[in-house]
Amino acid sequence: MLSLLDLLRGIEAGETTPEAALRQAHQAIAARDDELQAFAYVDGSAQAAASGPLRGVAVGLKDIIDTADMPTQMGTPIYAGWRPRADAAIVSLLRRAGATVIGKTATTPLVYLDPTVTRNPRNPAHTPGGSSSGSAAAVGAGLIPLAVGTQTGGSVIRPASFCGVAAVKPSFRLLPTVGVKPFAWTLDTLGLFAATVADVAYALAAVTGREALRIDRRTIAAPRIGVMTQDFAGEPDPDGATALEAAARAAERAGAVVRPVRPSPTLAEAFHAHGPLQNYEARQALAWEYDSHRALLGPLLRQLLDEAQTIPAEAYDDARSVAHRARLALKETFRDVDVLLTYAASGAAPEGLGSTGDSRFNRVWTLMGTPCVNVPGLETERGLPIGVQIVATFGGDSQALAAAAFVEDALRRRP
Repeated sequence: MLSLLDLLRGIEAGETTPEAALRQAHQAIAARDDELQAFAYVDGSAQAAASGPLRGVAVGLKDIIDTADMPTQMGTPIYAGWRPRADAAIVSLLRRAGATVIGKTATTPLVYLDPTVTRNPRNPAHTPGGSSSGSAAAVGAGLIPLAVGTQTGGSVIRPASFCGVAAVKPSFRLLPTVGVKPFAWTLDTLGLFAATVADVAYALAAVTGREALRIDRRTIAAPRIGVMTQDFAGEPDPDGATALEAAARAAERAGAVVRPVRPSPTLAEAFHAHGPLQNYEARQALAWEYDSHRALLGPLLRQLLDEAQTIPAEAYDDARSVAHRARLALKETFRDVDVLLTYAASGAAPEGLGSTGDSRFNRVWTLMGTPCVNVPGLETERGLPIGVQIVATFGGDSQALAAAAFVEDALRRRP
């Protein structure tokens, strides 16, 4: 994989140039993307910026993020060839920071569960996950050092786990979603993919102007980690359970205080509230597509929207109330721990492209609006990557990233 920080250090040292870095990304895409199909569109004329903390960094945007200079097609024939008139806010922020948008990464159709054609860079017989399929695969294959995705259930953390890359889903609304196609506005959150936790932290700091988010390994204190298995979401696959145990042991050997934490009953209730809340909002956000182009929707999305038409407003209101109570109760969970360590996915990437995997270990954290980080560095016996997830309290993005970097380093030092 291509480390964003290594690339920037090379530019700073004069070992390469922003223009050369961009050419390298174009060459990597040309060499491998016919197999992976991580990109829905590549801008062959993209040029390096003259300045900025991300100068020379090629970034891929999930193809639901508006760009004025290239199409935004959302993985569906409904929007084939569609060109917005303006950039999404996140695109403007990236460009102001010096990043070069090299293209649009493949997404599942309208970000639901109907799979796309993108393949897992570590094993093309397996899914890269979804719905940010192309973003995770492009970084995992080393085509680009940075990509942007979105998460409504588990669409950033899960594909990052499947593709062996770091990713951050920041606190709700830390990154602006203006100009991003909505699915469920109470949940939709932008996220970043890169090779390492320090890479995503640097990129997030550069885009938001929050320098405290950067990782300085010299000052990272050993965190207090609560291990939460999310029993309310069911049992993980054996690979998922093994990964969580390995990460907990490695963190403890490195000096972290590690102890089990049980979820509150309200958090378990919130897990079940995610579905009705998401689906009620999706039926409104996608009302035009459903009313005008129902036959062109993917079968899974069509079925979801068919069923969502009958969700009563009272069920939606109840789900919102449950989420509010759970967010308040969650503060108590972090009274004696700095972060939570939990599953990033139920297991490694499923074989075949018919499924993008299961988001059940991600959904409640998206609903809570908390920062989440996928920590890469583990593999199954079959050589498939699998991550673990660090969760911090709302607004605790710097704590989440620092703890994730601590666990990442601990995994690297394993015997």
